[in-house]
Amino acid sequence: MELRGQTLVVIGGSAGIGLETARRARAEGARLILAGRNPERLRQAASELEAYSTAAFDATDPALLDQFFRDLPDRIDHVMVTAGRPTYGRVLDMDLAQARRALDEHLLLALQVARHAATRVRPGGTLLLMGGTGARRPGLGLAIASTVTAALPALTASLALELAPVRVNLIAAGFVDTPLSASLLGAELDDRRRHLRETLPIRRVVGPADVASLAVHIMINTALTGATYDIDGGQQLVPA
Repeated sequence: MELRGQTLVVIGGSAGIGLETARRARAEGARLILAGRNPERLRQAASELEAYSTAAFDATDPALLDQFFRDLPDRIDHVMVTAGRPTYGRVLDMDLAQARRALDEHLLLALQVARHAATRVRPGGTLLLMGGTGARRPGLGLAIASTVTAALPALTASLALELAPVRVNLIAAGFVDTPLSASLLGAELDDRRRHLRETLPIRRVVGPADVASLAVHIMINTALTGATYDIDGGQQLVPA
């Protein structure tokens, strides 16, 4: 129960990695505040995990995000941001508004949350961001994803200095078997799982519980800040 008495805010906490991290943190004694866009999923998550409170809103809306942080309890120990989804497609074919939205969901959201975390998270607490590893290799349709992948580690390191003694870290995941992955891949999901089981050094697919375990460890270990932690089962080590 190493998070007993501590409060964790999960933005994107109603499904996938965010929900699984909330579940793991709750098992360690944390009090949970969950935010997401889908009110029904939030209600289900809150009921299962006995969350202290929930808030359904679009975190990329600065006014709504400001209000959310104003309404939080005085003491916050950890904030995790898992909101947003990857954006794929050729830049030349992409609507500018779509590209801006993609950057808002990742880089600008991280900056906005960091501004609040600087004053709302206790010294030694954690701001934990989510990124990826898959777009480190250039490829057609990966321009936006690659930009976010490259930018987040640099942003994390800088924020760790600016927000100190609040700790800032980044989890960079490869393929994780979540409902979001299923929605993106559709009928190709089973083939993707099979390929990963055959090629990854760990010989299995990474799941949300794997990422949640790492996330909670980062919250607990107070020596960790400014770093990017890859969790992809060795996906970067094998041919694409």
